[in-house]
Amino acid sequence: MKSLLYSPIFGITLTLAAYVVGLAIRNRTRNQFANPLLIAMLLIIALLKTTNIPYAAYTVGGDFITMFVGPATTLLGMIIYEQFDYIKKNWLVVVVGSTVGAITAIGSVLLGIKLFKLDDILGYSLVPKSVTNAIAIELSRILGGAPSITVLAVLITGLSGVATIPLMTKLICPDDPVAQGLAIGASSHLIGTDKAAELGKVQQAMGSVAICITGLVTVILVALLF
Repeated sequence: MKSLLYSPIFGITLTLAAYVVGLAIRNRTRNQFANPLLIAMLLIIALLKTTNIPYAAYTVGGDFITMFVGPATTLLGMIIYEQFDYIKKNWLVVVVGSTVGAITAIGSVLLGIKLFKLDDILGYSLVPKSVTNAIAIELSRILGGAPSITVLAVLITGLSGVATIPLMTKLICPDDPVAQGLAIGASSHLIGTDKAAELGKVQQAMGSVAICITGLVTVILVALLF
């Protein structure tokens, strides 16, 4: 039994099963707060705690899945390619909007660090909260933060964006798919882009390109500021 728990099969199977359950709950409830990723995370935590299965056993397979975060992120290129002509027509809005989003995200963290007197590890862990995990984890390590805290911050940022941005875009830019996609992608990365796909292909493409540009600008800002 112990050999099975510490094999990659356990962590991979548990992760996939929890995510499938999360998808089923979202599809059944149609609630914007019923995010499959969040549900899967809570289910895995609950199972590990109630059964006293060591976290180290889960990470043998869980870390294997994490290896695919980077390659999966590159698939955004296909979405961007399909709407490339539309993006090209709005390139200035895309670049400026994504850049402002990255500056605002880092600026808000720096302000929070100063106001709440956060220690260095926590502060550095929160700096890359608004970019996708593939970039955020590496930036956190470079800065000297805790990647586990960064992953949680990225998740919370994405989920809060999914919960609030659709309402905000309806109030501010209800007929502008470009602005909607950029707002979602620049502030809530991959989790938000999944939501943008429900709004339309243009929103999804704009969200995808915003993730790329916001990530690039964030890397540059981190290099300049830290």
